[in-house]
Amino acid sequence: MTAAGEIKIKIGNEKLVKVTEKASAKLTSLLTRQGRPQGALRVAVIGGGCSGLQYKMDLVDGPANRDIMVESAGVKVVIDPKSALFVSGSLLDFSDDLQKGGFKVTNPNAVAHCSCGESFSA
Repeated sequence: MTAAGEIKIKIGNEKLVKVTEKASAKLTSLLTRQGRPQGALRVAVIGGGCSGLQYKMDLVDGPANRDIMVESAGVKVVIDPKSALFVSGSLLDFSDDLQKGGFKVTNPNAVAHCSCGESFSA
């Protein structure tokens, strides 16, 4: 029996998602700037985009009920169980490139990508 309001999470490892040093540095900077140094990056897979699925990323205070939390390169990443099925084995990187900069997910489960690089199918 759990107390009311207690959050149940699972602890995952880098087999689910791994964060590069460059992505870790950017995430740490963003979380600190938002006043949430203990926060996390939420990665979700939602329907949409040219290929059917796309990533949604948000900075959050911490995990929600049933989330899987992974600590990689000194930062926390939280993923809901359904999204975890799609991102298992992924690498999260960050690029400063002016044209295609930002956070990028390299996902071994993606069987097709759209030309804009913003969505995939699995």
